[in-house]
Amino acid sequence: MSTESQKEDLVITRVFDAPVEQVWNAWIEPEQVMQWWGPTGFTSPSAEMDFREGGVSLVCMRAPQELGGQDAYNTWTYTSIVPHESFAFVSRFSDENGVTIDPSEAGLPPDMPDEVRTLVTFRDLGEGRTEVTVTEYDWPVGQMRDLSRLGMEQCLDKMAAMLARSREPA
Repeated sequence: MSTESQKEDLVITRVFDAPVEQVWNAWIEPEQVMQWWGPTGFTSPSAEMDFREGGVSLVCMRAPQELGGQDAYNTWTYTSIVPHESFAFVSRFSDENGVTIDPSEAGLPPDMPDEVRTLVTFRDLGEGRTEVTVTEYDWPVGQMRDLSRLGMEQCLDKMAAMLARSREPA
């Protein structure tokens, strides 16, 4: 089997010191998504969330100035939602209006898929702790899959820091 045709799922699991409802809301409330979306050094200047089955969210990730400072947009089209348990969506690159574009138009290499099916699951561990598993399906084996893993791990690091700040006394 050639490298081009090899695909595998990217699975990342993280435990947060926050209850399920709080972690769930971090994924669906625009002001929270904007605090954690994007790898370290990147920001999210906008997140338009339409969190319902069939809904389409539009999230923006801005590169740091030293990497060009450009904006990259993704849509998340929700295919299933089980409140506080799981949701699934298809992620696609888009322009600032949510119109799907080919990843190459965003300057990405050929091994970047046109769409990525994603499942996010939540498990209540008790004592105010939540396990989240993010599964991105059918990634071509290669650099973009590895960069996506690193990026999602850094997003989840930022989410953990955001949730920790929300527990700090005012």
